[in-house]
Amino acid sequence: MCRNIKTLRPPYAETVTEDDMRAAALQYVRKVSGFRHPAAHNAEAFDKAVERVAAATGELLSSLVVRG
Repeated sequence: MCRNIKTLRPPYAETVTEDDMRAAALQYVRKVSGFRHPAAHNAEAFDKAVERVAAATGELLSSLVVRG
């Protein structure tokens, strides 16, 4: 779906920063919403979605157990 989002777990990524997770979340929300830059009346919803997706990404990555 979002080919520009890189894999953020080992062994594909040595370290993952908050900026990496936010960039992935932003790409996802842009793709799903169809907006690169939302209109002013949609900006709050767009920004909230980015923050929630970034938080969910961090939670997922911290919960994964990578074997091997």
